[in-house]
Amino acid sequence: MPLTALEHYLVITTDLQATQRFYCEALGMRLGPRPPLGFPGCWLYVGEVPCIHVAEWRTYTAHSVERGLPVSSPAPGTGPVDHIAFNAAHYEEVLARLARCGVEASRNDSPDGKLRQLFVTDPNGVKIELNFREAER
Repeated sequence: MPLTALEHYLVITTDLQATQRFYCEALGMRLGPRPPLGFPGCWLYVGEVPCIHVAEWRTYTAHSVERGLPVSSPAPGTGPVDHIAFNAAHYEEVLARLARCGVEASRNDSPDGKLRQLFVTDPNGVKIELNFREAER
């Protein structure tokens, strides 16, 4: 298999500050280094990995067209992608953090109790799944 890992996903937004605040304050990611890319944005890290790239919609779209890589038209929510999932730890602490940030979470627990899930939506309509496995509680 030539693929080795998921590198990142890109969230295109009209509100950089709200998006950054959601991922950093509600989900605990951190803002990290980002090269000068020719459009406003930020990279959000989990540990040492910049797993979410955020770009401002209008300038990113223009930049992409200039490079011959046009962005697909805006779609409500995430278009054909339903959600992005992360492994997580400390279920109750995460629930409390989300509540403090005013983020509503939908809960889903597996019948055997080995997996607990929280689903949240970022300011751009991207659904995020947080998975808490029995050993990570």
